Amino acid sequence: MDPLLLIKRPIEREFNEFIDLFNQSLTHGDRLLSDVLTHIRQRGGKRMRPILMLLMAKNFGGVTRVTQSAAIGLELLHTASLVHDDVVDESEERRGQASVNATYNNKAAVLVGDFILSTALLNVSYTNNQRIIENLAQLGRTLASGELLQLWNISNKEISEDIYYEVIKQKTAVLFESCAAIGALSTGASDDAVKQASLFGQNLGIMFQIRDDIFDYYDSKEIGKPTGNDMAEGKLTLPVIYALNHSHFESMLNLAKKVKEGTINRDEIAVLVEFTKQQGGIDYAEQRMEEFHSKALTFLEDMVHDTEIRTAFSAYLDYVIQRNK
Repeated sequence: MDPLLLIKRPIEREFNEFIDLFNQSLTHGDRLLSDVLTHIRQRGGKRMRPILMLLMAKNFGGVTRVTQSAAIGLELLHTASLVHDDVVDESEERRGQASVNATYNNKAAVLVGDFILSTALLNVSYTNNQRIIENLAQLGRTLASGELLQLWNISNKEISEDIYYEVIKQKTAVLFESCAAIGALSTGASDDAVKQASLFGQNLGIMFQIRDDIFDYYDSKEIGKPTGNDMAEGKLTLPVIYALNHSHFESMLNLAKKVKEGTINRDEIAVLVEFTKQQGGIDYAEQRMEEFHSKALTFLEDMVHDTEIRTAFSAYLDYVIQRNK
């Protein structure tokens, strides 16, 4: 069975409602704005983050209008951050399709990103829930600070696993963390339940990013980016960080320095990628991913009592680890 169908089974009706409401929020009558919003809607995506929020709400009582407004707000905030990130990174593609800045221009992308961000705030205000509003506001701050931390880390001479985790917690895991926490908050769940949901989301998000980083060591058209793309952008991720810190090959450390300086070429990246594989970097990253998976499973054991919802959460965790793009 398609794992996504299994994941969405307990919230099928609520998810379809979310898609309708989300698409409505990305609709506008002005010509250029309408064109760009249509472009963004068409690239869609699996909507894994709102699915998480809806599942969490279902687990703690049920999906309400508050849940839906929060889910729309968070997904819009995420969408706006991606539009802006593509401008910052000068990316030409997003999910295998041309990015907004590549299709139109940087000015249009920044302004449309601002429009989407404002629409996110509008939808979050519909929740009339101060804790949800605060969570989403803090999420926006954390995403921005995570981008700046990543920029700083590119020029940082230290090759640190701790800093790697700090970056991915702020850039990726925080989105899953907020989805899980807000899903629980939208039902009036207890403070302890919200805390446990938040930790589950963080562990899930870290798994998600490690899997994404492993993709960068293999060439695949499905993934939509060439091997070593992160290195080409000045980023050292978990597999190569482990390999460098546990082998101490001076020649490889020099290549890592060139990654951070932005002077490395494709042939040198290929050498560093192969070195990472040979030194067990991929195996180590997969091992760490499994450790976060085990931590996430304790939430299912302690806090999820409905069989269908537990099955959906379990399938969600498996999908994050086993996905190929």
